[in-house]
Amino acid sequence: MTAKISPSKGAPYARIVGVGGYRPVRVVPNEVILEHIDSSDEWIRSRSGIASRHWAGPDETVAEMSIEAAGKAIADAGLDAADIDAVVVATVSHFKQTPAIATEIAHRIGAGKPAAFDISAGCAGFTYGLTLGKGMITDGSARHVLVIGVERLSDLTDKEDRATAFLFGDGAGAVVLGPAKEPAIGPTVWGSEGDKAGTITQTVAWDAFRSGDSSQLPVDTRGEVKFPAITQEGQAVFRWAVYEMARVAQEALDAAGVAAEDLDAFIPHQANMRIIDSMIKALKLPEHVAVARDIETTGNTSAASIPLAMERLLASGAAKSGDTALIIGFGAGLVYAATVVTLP
Repeated sequence: MTAKISPSKGAPYARIVGVGGYRPVRVVPNEVILEHIDSSDEWIRSRSGIASRHWAGPDETVAEMSIEAAGKAIADAGLDAADIDAVVVATVSHFKQTPAIATEIAHRIGAGKPAAFDISAGCAGFTYGLTLGKGMITDGSARHVLVIGVERLSDLTDKEDRATAFLFGDGAGAVVLGPAKEPAIGPTVWGSEGDKAGTITQTVAWDAFRSGDSSQLPVDTRGEVKFPAITQEGQAVFRWAVYEMARVAQEALDAAGVAAEDLDAFIPHQANMRIIDSMIKALKLPEHVAVARDIETTGNTSAASIPLAMERLLASGAAKSGDTALIIGFGAGLVYAATVVTLP
């Protein structure tokens, strides 16, 4: 006789119930970047929209920034850490292969014994984590899920690379997901284009770096082997993001049954101000839609960028609780994920 498996008994829907963020204390203006590359403040602003970014100090580790952001998100949700059933951390800059940093974070915030794991999906990592968390709640394996996007990209920045030195910043953003009686996180449109994986990548694989062979590895101006860094083919990534991600964003709107004119906010991954402007034009967003432009003072924080931008948009009053927002993350892989959410 074949045993029958009982069906999952989760909440009908899930929603974001709290948001929090942490930006490192040190603010790094473009002038500091220009100490290492031949460029200008005007060029950096015109190409990316970035005026400054935050770089973490020695004590502002991936774990510490995550804990700060998580604490704010849990408090914003009106919950205690013990209410968290799962912790999902999206990051590419936790330098231990194992264990996952999510387990340390879960323990240190006092969450008890929740499910805890890391995911690596580049700049789309937060939206991937959001989708996984939503699934846990509707499946019944968790009631409250903490999703964190965190990066210390200053550790993976080649400060002598004119093409990327000005792009990246550090920080952590977090949301708490909980059960809902009505749809508050739409269907996710996500995917990957692995044939373009080389357009955003690490300069040197860890095993090659370990060899220390300077004849095979990039060196700095002093002739010393450079630590692995993030590199990208800027124009190829720009074209892909402008044309393909506008299409993905529209698919997410269609899947959610929401028209562009019905949106209250647009919170894209903070990669480049020109990409954001191009997507606004392609989606024909009306002027009343509040657009996150956190990149100007935060830079590209990869997996942390969407929750950080969400927090700032709400804190500024440009968006408010209950508003309908389109979010989209895209980056290394190349991977992407977009969905429509109700703001906490």
